Amino acid sequence: METIEKLEHIKSTAVINNTASINSLENEAIYIFREVAAQFEKPVLLFSGGKDSITLVRLAQKAFYPAKIPFPLMHIDTGHNFPETIEFRDRLVKELGLELIIRNVQDSIDQGKVKEESGRYSSRNQLQTTTLLDAIEEFKFDACIGGARRDEEKARAKERIFSVRDDFGQWDEKKQRPELFDMLNGEIELGQNVRVFPISNWTELDVWSYIEKEDIEIPSIYFAHTRATFVRDGMIWTADDGIVYRDDNEEVVDRVVRFRTVGDMSCTAAVLSDAADITSVVREIRASTISERGARIDDKRSEAAMEKRKQQGYF
Repeated sequence: METIEKLEHIKSTAVINNTASINSLENEAIYIFREVAAQFEKPVLLFSGGKDSITLVRLAQKAFYPAKIPFPLMHIDTGHNFPETIEFRDRLVKELGLELIIRNVQDSIDQGKVKEESGRYSSRNQLQTTTLLDAIEEFKFDACIGGARRDEEKARAKERIFSVRDDFGQWDEKKQRPELFDMLNGEIELGQNVRVFPISNWTELDVWSYIEKEDIEIPSIYFAHTRATFVRDGMIWTADDGIVYRDDNEEVVDRVVRFRTVGDMSCTAAVLSDAADITSVVREIRASTISERGARIDDKRSEAAMEKRKQQGYF
């Protein structure tokens, strides 16, 4: 009996500590949003319909309530996104009455600015950089807010909350400013812009715990569902013959899967899972020993794949 009481006490203490941590992270993110509004003239929130950008929208709502979010959302659409996330994106901005700017990678391809990849690991994910930089120039955005987190990948662990980019949109980790005592310096020179990461200090588990705490709606793709898939290199891919490359010998099988991270269909793999609700997802993530980026093939092209893309202007 005493052992059971001790276990219950440990469980209760863990819940309390987790709630306190989430509240602290929320307060930090709200502070960052307000600093962006105070220090920059034309911010924009980059929005994909994924869990991290959905969390950013909720945090921005809290930061500026009862007023609306005072800047637009922008999606750099590869044209190869999961239909569930696009439907959710459009419904959310309509319900909240937000401005959504969409710029398409296909336009950059049609204009000859980038070249469509082909072959076994072809993806449009890297092509987003040109479309993003063109959009920043088109609208003269001086701050782009995104949902990158330091726990995701080695290159992102180097990021500041206010990450300065030069007039070519490039990132140089050696020229980033120290951010001591939560002091955020938004001063930039002509042509520069800043990428802002309000949830830098969050983990994947923090995001899911916040979604659970706030009862935030997210696309159904994040929960277990039956999907036509095939296996390649030990990873589970959506069997979409119009987008995802598949060899003739790669057998299509219906599997119960979900997605931990959502990007371009051609670079985002699924995981086997029976987690059909938020509570089950949180429990699953808590027990996982593999990063969510383990399901992103674009990070596996080389050891420095993400860092190279960031240096070229990728988010």
